[in-house]
Amino acid sequence: MNDFDVVVMGAGPAGCAAAIHCAQRGLRVGLVERRHFPRHRPGETLHPGVEPLLQQLGGNAMLTDPAYLRHAGHWVHWDGPPRFHGFGGDAWRGFQIPRALLDQQLLQQAHTLGVQVSQPKCVSQVLQQHGRVSGAQVGATQWTARYVVDATGRHGWLQRQLRTPSQRFSPRLIARYGYCENSDLPDTALGLFANRYGWHWLTRISRTCVHWTQLYFYAAHTHRAIPSALDHRAATDAMRGADVTWRCAQHTAGPGYFLVGDAAATLDPCASHGVIKALISGMQAASAIVDCLSWPAGEPSIQAAYQAWIQEGFKRDVTALRSFYQAHPHPPAWLHTQE
Repeated sequence: MNDFDVVVMGAGPAGCAAAIHCAQRGLRVGLVERRHFPRHRPGETLHPGVEPLLQQLGGNAMLTDPAYLRHAGHWVHWDGPPRFHGFGGDAWRGFQIPRALLDQQLLQQAHTLGVQVSQPKCVSQVLQQHGRVSGAQVGATQWTARYVVDATGRHGWLQRQLRTPSQRFSPRLIARYGYCENSDLPDTALGLFANRYGWHWLTRISRTCVHWTQLYFYAAHTHRAIPSALDHRAATDAMRGADVTWRCAQHTAGPGYFLVGDAAATLDPCASHGVIKALISGMQAASAIVDCLSWPAGEPSIQAAYQAWIQEGFKRDVTALRSFYQAHPHPPAWLHTQE
């Protein structure tokens, strides 16, 4: 039997951030990931605000790697003439880090800090004792812990196990995405574009590859998957899809557990800061766990503060995204029917 201070389910940015931050504070951490890496996700563009977070997590190598493209902002073709959204100042530049590489480097940092990583490994059920989450059945072995962190993303492993509810704020949304060669794609073809059925995003993630994401506001719309700017360009990988329905768990913390990243709250990639929110939520949950361990009697108050932080931040993001979508040339009718 493996006994830890913290067991983290899921090795994406939120899970790795939680595991790394706990390990940095001297806790014994186990990290379980059910899939092989690399994994791909829609959206490969990171706001400059990710830099101090990666520095705190020990990811300095990622920040100085010359293979990562840097950008001063992006073009938006939405509710009028194209406009450039800059981050401000020459030194304030975002990152183009392929998600598969980001995940792998964060996982390596967790391993370097002594986190016990098990991958790929199936988790069959949650362990509970006296009404409190106390670990998980990992393969044939019980992993026990004082706290469990669910970072399984939209899969929502712990929510399913505990049968806790979540609230939806949109109809079911699927983001389709993929990669194409970009040897001759002009910069004017890159950016965020509104279209009749939703929007698409094109960005260069390396000198030889473009990442695209397409989202339709309604599941019935299947106009086309790949943006027309990429017609006649060779795909470098299979097209994929991700469920990006807006949703927020009603219980993001409870006796013995915390939910982080998309397991706690999900918005579609147009919100533009999913990776940053994932990293911050993992670090916030780790800090809350440290506080709970040093002050057990304060656990309810600490968890209530964490839950309020998740829910209030999600509501602000929903309000901002609704406002942005309302300015779309063809705004979806469901914008104000899901409140």
